[in-house]
Amino acid sequence: MPGKQAKILSTNHIDDLLFFADNSRSPLRNRVVVLLSTKAGLRAGEIAKLTWDMVLGAGGEIGAVLELRDHAAKMGGGRLIPLHPDLQQALSLLRPLSPGAGPVVCSDRGGPMKPLSIVIWFKRAYATLGFDGCSSHSGRTASCRSPVDPDNATIY
Repeated sequence: MPGKQAKILSTNHIDDLLFFADNSRSPLRNRVVVLLSTKAGLRAGEIAKLTWDMVLGAGGEIGAVLELRDHAAKMGGGRLIPLHPDLQQALSLLRPLSPGAGPVVCSDRGGPMKPLSIVIWFKRAYATLGFDGCSSHSGRTASCRSPVDPDNATIY
């Protein structure tokens, strides 16, 4: 049985989602989660498996591209993803708060967030914001939209 397609988020929806993240218990972490989904097109499982060595450049700074490695990507399909300036800025703010070279997105208890926890976070955010039919893939879908669409949230 085929699954339902995730609804596509508009720029206004993404702004609302970022506002929700900024007013949550872990605002910076949640902002990074939203931006990884909407600006980099990462899946929940990829966000959960993302580590700092995939984001940092050779000098230890936030790089210009995210190097999603095969072991973190669905079906072993690693790829290079250009980092949107908003995502670069959020990662730069999160970096000093993170322990060492482990996961980029940590749970409130300090370990890596599980993919299901990220899916549930998005589900709760969308329910609170009244976005019907949205899932953790909605941000990913928004990031993959055609650049000719004037309402595209991911034009660089």
